[in-house]
Amino acid sequence: MNIRANISASPDDPGKGIVRQRDIINRRILAEKIEKLIAELGIAKARPQILLLLQEALQQGRAEIARRLVKKPSAGHEAAAGQSFLVDQLVRLIHDIAVHHQYPVSNPSSGERIAVMAVGGYGRAEMAPHSDVDIAFLTPFKQTSWTEQVVEAMLYWLWDLGFKVGQSSRSIDEMVRMAKEDLTIRTALLEGRYIWGDTGVYEEAKARFFADVVEGTDRVFVSEKLAERDARHRKMGDSRYVVEPNVKEGKGALRDLQTLYWIGKYIHRVTSAEELVDVGLLTAEEFKRFRKAANFLWAVRCHMHDMTGRAEDRLTFDLQTEVARRMRFADRPGKSSVERFMQYYFLNAKVVGNLTGVFLAHLDETHNSGVRRFLPSLIRKPKKLRGFILDRGRLALPDEEFFEQDPIRLIEIFWLADKHELEIHPMAMRAARRDAKLIGNKVRKNKRANALFLDVLCSPRDPELVLRWMNEASIFGRFVPDFGRVVAQMQFDMYHHYTVDEHSIRAIGLLARIGRGDLIDDHPNSTATMEKLHNRRVLFVATLLHDIAKGRGGDHSILGAEVAMKLCPRLGLEPHETELVAWLVRSHLLMSAVAFKRDLSDFKTIQDFVNQVKSVERLRLLTVLTVVDIRAVGPGVWNSWKRQLLSDLFESSQEMLLLGHKQRGRKERIEQKQAVLAEELKLPEDEFARLAKRLNDPYWIAEQDDIIAQNARLMLAAGHTDLAISAEAYPERGATLVTVYAADHPGLFYRIAGALHVAGGNIIDARIHTTRDGMALDNFLVQDPQGKPYAERRQLDRLQQAVEDALANRSKLATKLEARPLTHSRAGAFKITPNAMVDNDASNRFTVVEVNAQDRPALLSELAHALFDSKVTVHSAHIATYGERAVDTFYITDLLGAKITSKTRLNNLKKKLVRAAGVKKKSKKDA
Repeated sequence: MNIRANISASPDDPGKGIVRQRDIINRRILAEKIEKLIAELGIAKARPQILLLLQEALQQGRAEIARRLVKKPSAGHEAAAGQSFLVDQLVRLIHDIAVHHQYPVSNPSSGERIAVMAVGGYGRAEMAPHSDVDIAFLTPFKQTSWTEQVVEAMLYWLWDLGFKVGQSSRSIDEMVRMAKEDLTIRTALLEGRYIWGDTGVYEEAKARFFADVVEGTDRVFVSEKLAERDARHRKMGDSRYVVEPNVKEGKGALRDLQTLYWIGKYIHRVTSAEELVDVGLLTAEEFKRFRKAANFLWAVRCHMHDMTGRAEDRLTFDLQTEVARRMRFADRPGKSSVERFMQYYFLNAKVVGNLTGVFLAHLDETHNSGVRRFLPSLIRKPKKLRGFILDRGRLALPDEEFFEQDPIRLIEIFWLADKHELEIHPMAMRAARRDAKLIGNKVRKNKRANALFLDVLCSPRDPELVLRWMNEASIFGRFVPDFGRVVAQMQFDMYHHYTVDEHSIRAIGLLARIGRGDLIDDHPNSTATMEKLHNRRVLFVATLLHDIAKGRGGDHSILGAEVAMKLCPRLGLEPHETELVAWLVRSHLLMSAVAFKRDLSDFKTIQDFVNQVKSVERLRLLTVLTVVDIRAVGPGVWNSWKRQLLSDLFESSQEMLLLGHKQRGRKERIEQKQAVLAEELKLPEDEFARLAKRLNDPYWIAEQDDIIAQNARLMLAAGHTDLAISAEAYPERGATLVTVYAADHPGLFYRIAGALHVAGGNIIDARIHTTRDGMALDNFLVQDPQGKPYAERRQLDRLQQAVEDALANRSKLATKLEARPLTHSRAGAFKITPNAMVDNDASNRFTVVEVNAQDRPALLSELAHALFDSKVTVHSAHIATYGERAVDTFYITDLLGAKITSKTRLNNLKKKLVRAAGVKKKSKKDA
């Protein structure tokens, strides 16, 4: 029985907008060939040849769509519709084979009817090359043996063609019952589209779905879909600015646009995205942006599927470069093609976020009007809103021309939101976004506007949230054009997790939280330091500006300081504050570079750093800026090891700044450490004297009290043996301390380094000592691949055993090192030219060598081997990694303990290190 109700029609056939359809697939000719084969051979014998025909048609169709995409690389909708059209024709052919040839019935009963319906993305007629084929087989009543046979036959054809099929086979009553119980099924059916089969069954199912499932459940569906969206965002990383976004499921990606369409269709029965304008959920201009963003995202997704030959939806670093090339993005001064491509991607993700806000605002107005969102207390309800009004507890506009009458209100609304801790009504956000163009030089130079902005930036409440709102509304970039230049700008590396604007806003949020004392457990030193600052606003402005000049083709620290010198006076800062902000921006990488890449036990390191910092106030400001900058890079970047290094540098520098030359001398420091050790060990006086005498002065200066005590116990336990190894968790440093006490011999350092890597460890610091009686005493700080300490006994035993095997030559170390996988599997997407630098001024006693290279297995071991070949002695090593980049610093001398000053020798050393740091290519024999 055919039932026509007041239901939405099926979406347009995906083939309607496609030119030269038959170049993709010619169903009529294929059908004729199939009929001919069946007539000649019978269905059973013809099946292999029919399958070959269909496989060729699928392959040729995909190739034609791929050719069109290469020719028009931004035509995402066209490519997605083409894939859907191709699958439609194959499904129709397969249906006819199954129904008319495999299981024909001459006089079908009322139950022997079947409709094939596309659901999900396939139902929308939007498919990437390797998307799932989601199909619903519908029958009027409970399934008969005939319908079961037909469904099974069709599925086998689809599986044999290599499709990943998502399918359901239900009667109309079962469909209704399941849709009521399961949100996923209800959403899939919402996009149901007739493909082939009995039209009466399809139309009855559609009518029943809207009458029995959808009717009266609008609010429940909307709330469930929004909850589902929020959960998805949390899973994918709750920011649309993660640098390896998921094009399908990520925040600001295709699924968010689809959610808008689902909700619009559920409530207003729209049959296409265009009709969202007709029902008033989007304006014509907003819909244009909707289509443009969706078209771009579909193009990216289709390129990714086409390149990888699978359903790949995560835009990883290795894919970004190739997609950028395919979509014809070119290099520009200061920005590579891939950075320009990704900036455009994130700008589209931002558009999706804006549209989501507008859409939900309309929904809120139409579905919740008259409902109070919450009841603010009489105390909290602000009395002076400067002309703005409250709409159900949210800041709103009295009329649409409110911003136009005074454009400074575009800043003021965010100031009020921060001051009174209010939400901004989505319709007011929409108006702000629309009127952002009113912010010109007159508004930017207005003292009141700048004072309001500075109040928001330096707010003790939640400046991160309000600044993010300003950024979403495009107000931030209009008011501070230099910031607008870095909106959605990514950095093509594996270290930075977010775009520049998102990173900066997160850093400001961290600064506010540290200032409130919320992060005292994670950052006790920074929390205490902020309490002592004389001028906090300098720190907030410097945090905003520290990366503002990225992407300009020069040193962003120097260029950023130039921006600060121009912008700070406009914001209302005094000349001395402007100078301080400029210095902080220019020097914002200084402290981390010294802490992570230099030996903090070397007096000259601290002296040189203090000579640049010059005052305790600048040291305090730089310390907190460094902490929030590192922490805002992304999850997992900050750890207790970095906290300890920065704290050590801060304390040593503060002592030198406060006490100057009155600080304790070398002799006093050694005597104090020996006294602490004597108290800890409680040895007889003569035995302790013999132990202390074995350790030379540089050892006492370099090591901490707790490590000295651990080393001493290992030496005492070893007695007269020539090898003792210890591995124990060292939570204060966020690492595992591996100590090797062995008879000293050439090449010991590189063997230990290689062994620890074979065991899975990453060395982050190493101090190499030789006792007065010729024993090596080497301390290594080691972390697991996740940047955590090894703590379980079996892990510690494995580290010890690996070192013991390597030193005893029980295993071929080089072979094992080559077999270790790269920590970052996608690091191959980056090309880093190795570089070695020598500095004879950084230390009074040592030559300092710094090697920058692409991180890879055994890098440290090979660099150590190159140093061994160069006949130098390594006294300490400091290893820092920044995503795919490694920076290894060595403090070395010649074999007699003197600095290396010969230019020829230094040049040869650099050449050897660069050669060792280069990425090794496998030979054919190795492969």
